[in-house]
Amino acid sequence: MALEGFKYKCRLGIKRFLDVACASIGLVVFSPLFAVIALAIRLDSRGPVFFLQERLGKNGVPFRIIKFRTMVVNAEYLGDGLRVSSEKDTRITRVGRILRATSLDELPQLVNVIKGDMSLVGPRPPATYHPYKGYAAYPEWAKKRFEMRPGITGLAQVVARNSVSWDERIRLDVDYVEGFSLWKDVKILLDTVRIVVLRESIYP
Repeated sequence: MALEGFKYKCRLGIKRFLDVACASIGLVVFSPLFAVIALAIRLDSRGPVFFLQERLGKNGVPFRIIKFRTMVVNAEYLGDGLRVSSEKDTRITRVGRILRATSLDELPQLVNVIKGDMSLVGPRPPATYHPYKGYAAYPEWAKKRFEMRPGITGLAQVVARNSVSWDERIRLDVDYVEGFSLWKDVKILLDTVRIVVLRESIYP
């Protein structure tokens, strides 16, 4: 058991090293694209370039996620709230539709990865008040998903994305944590590219 624990910690260490290395390279490579997207957002609608929101991270500790803004300011408090069921949602900006369709709105989370809030692959971080109100409100079986850093993408995103309920997504997150391996992370990243290209299950 001690040896297995040591091997697991080694795999987590390698995962963290790869996260920082890949995220750092990504920020450099995509910096010109960041500038273009930022300008497009500012010209398209009023409000900040980035969307910041409190999310639950590893061990249920809150952190502030960074994304490109794709909706009008305070959209989460308007209309259907956190639920976005169609690209025709009037809260989504013109540039936002493009960013959501290509998942480019997720790129700023590379900063979260470098800071240690997130990983490239892991359970997606939920809002602090949805689907449960705070970490303590999650069922005991579901808290397993918080044992690893949340990811920009994850098993639930490549298997179901937004086509299933939250509890079903959480079960997939638990499966990921329990069966974690570096090879599975690589496969999830490759599957993510395929899903983004095919635009599968963007909306429920």
